[in-house]
Amino acid sequence: MSRVPTSPTKPAAPLTPGRTPRVADAPGTQALPALLRPGTGTHAAFAASLEFFLAPLVPLLRDPDVNEVMVNGPSKIYVEKAGKIELSAARFPSESDLQAAANNIAQFVGLPLSPERPLLDGRLPDGSRVCIVLGQIASAGTHINIRRFSPNAATPEFLLSKKAITPMAMEFLLLAVKGRRNIVVSGGAGSGKTTAVNVLTSAFGVDERVVVIEDTRELQVQRPHVVQLEARPADAYGRGQVTVRDLFTTALRMRPDRIIVGEVRRGEALDMIQALTSGHHGSMTTVHASSPADTCYRLETLALMADVGIPLHALRRQVASAIDLIVQTARLSSGRRLITGIAEVGFDENSQNYRVTDIFRLQENSGPADAQSAATEPEIIWTHTRPATLTQLHFEGLTGEMNLTRPMLEQNP
Repeated sequence: MSRVPTSPTKPAAPLTPGRTPRVADAPGTQALPALLRPGTGTHAAFAASLEFFLAPLVPLLRDPDVNEVMVNGPSKIYVEKAGKIELSAARFPSESDLQAAANNIAQFVGLPLSPERPLLDGRLPDGSRVCIVLGQIASAGTHINIRRFSPNAATPEFLLSKKAITPMAMEFLLLAVKGRRNIVVSGGAGSGKTTAVNVLTSAFGVDERVVVIEDTRELQVQRPHVVQLEARPADAYGRGQVTVRDLFTTALRMRPDRIIVGEVRRGEALDMIQALTSGHHGSMTTVHASSPADTCYRLETLALMADVGIPLHALRRQVASAIDLIVQTARLSSGRRLITGIAEVGFDENSQNYRVTDIFRLQENSGPADAQSAATEPEIIWTHTRPATLTQLHFEGLTGEMNLTRPMLEQNP
């Protein structure tokens, strides 16, 4: 693997896998927080190498309020704080220094990065997700995105404290998970899909076996019996690739009670749909889509990428049968992330199309915005539609746990 020489101002040689740096190799290391102090293991080696190759990013990565670091070439480094993106004062001395940092990351991720393979998507030793695009195919120079994840598992109380969801809607979703409903969380990039799935896993039974399938590990399932599988790209010689579709086929043989697919992107959507319609209830996945209706069509399109030749009307029936609930997430212009809707999915035999019914919908209440009263923040409210999910909740004996959602039982069907 070719390397770009480091700047003369950085005297240390690039680290190689298996080499643990000495404290003397990293000037100023003693000032690092405990998480980044050198020691033994890959994480400690990576942390120490930050001083050499990622020095401009270290203050940003130390900041607990920074969710994502976006390097757009050596002179423009943006950060996301509280959902808002802003330009930082950090800079790399040159494109060569930035490429050296990219190569250093690639070593610890264990993936090839070169002019012949200029794209990288992986996971850092501390769990952060990293995406690299070399300058050969990016006009502004090498790009590095580092998305950080909280070490603390998200809880329903976390979403409620952030006003990302109302208590009634939260109770409904947790009961739906306990009732083994198949749930798709949809939304745009950075809208909080992963956090929503993490929260919903708290409703799994402690004795359930959960199999998680991801391209790059992000999910933090809050249960003890978890099998976490991660896809693997091919090496520089095109060998050893393990796709999400391969992992999904394997997961079905591992006696799962629940299957979680971190994100559906390709033809594995068809495998997932087939599994969900053949007895694997109570599973979850995420998908990029802008509305519950678009989610159905996107899953349909992804399933067609499997190139099986299934008729469209038959595929639509299976998609509608596989999905019980769609949870829509969004990030507002203010940076606030919230759940904007919860919908049930059915199939209309007359039109041969999906029937999407809103159970909770975003309502933008506009109160008087004067000196004494500010406009009310938008939140999701119950549409007074009796959800079909209640049938399953009755079957599972969960109606006794309905408190805030009890008015749904009194609503006429």
